[in-house]
Amino acid sequence: MQRILLIRLSAIGDIVFASPVIHALRRRYPEAHIAWLTEPAQAQLLEHHPGLDEVIVWPKAKWKQLWKARKLRTLLHEYRIFSANLKARQFDTAIDMQGLLKSGIWARISRASERIGLGSREGSQYLMTRVIEKGGDAAMIGSEYRYLATELGLNTTPFPMQVQSDLRSLRRAETMIEENGLSDGFAVICPFTTRPQKHWFDDAWRTLIPMIHEQLKMPVVMLGGPGDTDAAKNISDGIDIIDLTGTTSLLEANALISRCALLIGVDTGLTHLGSAWEKPTVALFGSTCPYLKTDSPRTRIIWHALDCSPCRRNPSCNGQFTCLRDITAGEVLKEAQQALAA
Repeated sequence: MQRILLIRLSAIGDIVFASPVIHALRRRYPEAHIAWLTEPAQAQLLEHHPGLDEVIVWPKAKWKQLWKARKLRTLLHEYRIFSANLKARQFDTAIDMQGLLKSGIWARISRASERIGLGSREGSQYLMTRVIEKGGDAAMIGSEYRYLATELGLNTTPFPMQVQSDLRSLRRAETMIEENGLSDGFAVICPFTTRPQKHWFDDAWRTLIPMIHEQLKMPVVMLGGPGDTDAAKNISDGIDIIDLTGTTSLLEANALISRCALLIGVDTGLTHLGSAWEKPTVALFGSTCPYLKTDSPRTRIIWHALDCSPCRRNPSCNGQFTCLRDITAGEVLKEAQQALAA
């Protein structure tokens, strides 16, 4: 393996979980050229990774806009240029860590002679020269990527998640810390995801936040994306909290998380960044449960498994979300204290 292409197009959490593969490959092939193909939103987390030589960004959103606008000639022109540039890199090996048709196609277009797919489906298995089924301890964080690395003959001890921010984002985070009087330590909450069945309830957050102030003696910072600002107001209204929702880039949020003393969040990429930085982290799971065990006692998992758990994208509780409703603020605070003690 002299020129290696890693493919994981989305999402933030899976980029974090898959990041140890870079370290494992670099140890085995120190002189190799290692590139990662991903979408723009996730590229930020990889562009400053010390183990990568290159991040290739597939402008999926732009191409979708061209398609919707019926600018097909422009779209075809951009596709040809992007594909030609990918082929010109002459990768020996492409490793599709997403296993979907949209990721497998790029492995095939790269013309890598060896194309390895992780759990390939949707027809992408026919584009691979080798398919590695997902395996390992499913309860362990990032287990499928650890299993992939093992099957590739890589050393997985240690197998650290690693994401980086650039200097500008680090400086911006330091400025926000100073401006908000957070230099003595602060807690971060990450309440937002793309699906309501993964959300903890607003009233539960509003109960927890004063408890963090009173018992842990920490100010609380809330993080989220631009689309989460309205939901953030439902939590922050009348509560002593520093609401930075929608005001930070992903790299700035990552930099703030790297400086926090505690992180509490639902199943979302920002929460998993807490584990990547080995920060005391409490992860609240409901309709999903991507892991129950981690490499660190600093990450604590709360998941109340019901007969219908995990329902993932097909909840059957008519919006009751009992698995999350049963998680109390007192339970979360207790887990936070144990994470801090660890």
